[in-house]
Amino acid sequence: MVATTTSTSEGWSSRSAFILAAVGAAVGLGNIWRFPTLAGESGGGAFVIFYIACVFLLGLPLVLSEVFIGKAGQTDAVGSIRRVAAQSKASPSWAIFGGVGALAAFLIVSFYSVVAGWVLYYAGIMGGDLVQAILAGDPFRGALAGESQDQIQQRLSDMFASPGLLLGVHFVFMGLTLYIVARGVSSGIEKAATYLMPMFFVLLVGITIYGAIVGDLTDTLAFLFTPDWSKLTPAVMNSALGQALFSLSLGVAGLITYGSYIKGSDGLGGTAALIAVADTGVALLAGLMIFPVVFAVGLDPAAGPTLVFQSLPFAFQSMPAGALIGFLFFILILVAAVTSSISLLEVPTAWGIGELGWKRGTSATVFGVGAFLIGILCLLGYNVLADVHPLGFWPLFADLDILELRLERFGPGASRGLLHLRQAITPGTGPAIVSQFRQRSGDLTFHHHRRIVPWAVLPSVRSLAARIVFLVFARIPALVGHVDTAAYRDLVVEHGDLLVMRTPDGMRGIEAEVDTPVSYPARQIPPHRSTADGG
Repeated sequence: MVATTTSTSEGWSSRSAFILAAVGAAVGLGNIWRFPTLAGESGGGAFVIFYIACVFLLGLPLVLSEVFIGKAGQTDAVGSIRRVAAQSKASPSWAIFGGVGALAAFLIVSFYSVVAGWVLYYAGIMGGDLVQAILAGDPFRGALAGESQDQIQQRLSDMFASPGLLLGVHFVFMGLTLYIVARGVSSGIEKAATYLMPMFFVLLVGITIYGAIVGDLTDTLAFLFTPDWSKLTPAVMNSALGQALFSLSLGVAGLITYGSYIKGSDGLGGTAALIAVADTGVALLAGLMIFPVVFAVGLDPAAGPTLVFQSLPFAFQSMPAGALIGFLFFILILVAAVTSSISLLEVPTAWGIGELGWKRGTSATVFGVGAFLIGILCLLGYNVLADVHPLGFWPLFADLDILELRLERFGPGASRGLLHLRQAITPGTGPAIVSQFRQRSGDLTFHHHRRIVPWAVLPSVRSLAARIVFLVFARIPALVGHVDTAAYRDLVVEHGDLLVMRTPDGMRGIEAEVDTPVSYPARQIPPHRSTADGG
């Protein structure tokens, strides 16, 4: 039996509308948040140069291919690939890859909405702070006036600990995404892109100029564009490749779906190039926007996922007009998240219309509500389901639950060192969480967080089945099981209630409250070594 596909009657009103929507699909949290994070963790210049090479040597041809398939097929991703395969006298089984892309987009948006909810929450916090500054007659004061560094950093942990709050912001963001997609291509997606993308670029350029004026632009340019090729390891190259593919929204059928709405005969080569250039430009501007502030305040550029939610709010506190800029910064990220989530939800919605014959409203509602429900499992993984490990038996997922302990000095000298402590949990005891740190000398602040599983890991997942399961479960860091600490035992010793970590500066003594015991064997601290002075 030959599969039937419903051709779409919807389309973009102009080439510029398609470019704005496609750039909006490509530009998202991966550019504004993940790119600076990876660049910071991977040494800067070498990563950036390799990333740009991946975008134009690998990403651009794939962008052109996906857009061409969609334009030729004039329907959803599965149907478009099936039609192109038939025209090329190839096997219709190629359509399976369209189905995989649609499934991946559906699963990604379920967690994407959770993360975007965090951004929405922080936008509200910074907006409320700006209102208070205006009412106090000082609209150009620093952000979060009167709050200590610990209070600013604790807000993220408090948010994770509140399932009601996470559920609320997840609901609002997914509801907004569903509303826009349900309105259709011209009345919903195109109109949102027409208004949101110009706002996005104005905010991006404006905040970048602000950062260049009040921040440390010289160190930023050196960090981003001076390569240290010794840091270009296979892991860094894999991260750069993964970031390039994810940032361009490749492999999730988004560009195929958007390409199916092209009705004119405009050349696709220039359009694909514009999408790649705009996406890369936004990533670089994001680095030029964030790192001057980071370097000016003396923060660690490799602060990881907490860079946006903990480090930068603290930086805005000490900067002129920090309340205003902090609010605009999170609005910028929120806009990027909305335009990307729209494209992700549109992929399965178009599949329901093209393959199942559903009305747009029905298809958008089914997949939007389904993604929302899966997202609830994700957000509960940070609190209620934190001790649940359904895939702990699978080594692929066991290696993803990482407790990061980061040592930072907020001021001249910045980072004192970084340690990734992989936990080995005694079966039945639950996760070992170091809940509080105190450095005896008082000049360092220690904090902890669970690393959010980076989407850049996706290219490393070879099996197609494993990749699909990864998209469902690996977005839930608290659910991914047990980790072997064999490679890290030389870094941590245990002596009573004292954990001692070996950092680039030597041995550091930390008093810690540990909720449950870790299973690695304790080693005695050498009697002649001081644990408090780094000796």
